[in-house]
Amino acid sequence: MNITFEDLRKIKHALPTGSVKRIADELQIEEQTVRNYFGAHKYENGQIVSQAIEPGPDGGIVHLEDDTILNVAKRIIKESIHDMSHS
Repeated sequence: MNITFEDLRKIKHALPTGSVKRIADELQIEEQTVRNYFGAHKYENGQIVSQAIEPGPDGGIVHLEDDTILNVAKRIIKESIHDMSHS
């Protein structure tokens, strides 16, 4: 899957507080691996996520080998929007 780096960061910033831990717990991975997926570069406490960034507009194009973390993040955002509309 391809996504702009800017769009990937927008998704990360749209996540409710605690979502990185929630994604990590749900997928049984390190929290730092989730952070790295969204553009952090601290690898000593998390795996290097399989992605490649090609130069281009909006921070470049990120090619994600595995979109599982992205899909969980999108689901959490959708749930939080749904919860806010029913408050």
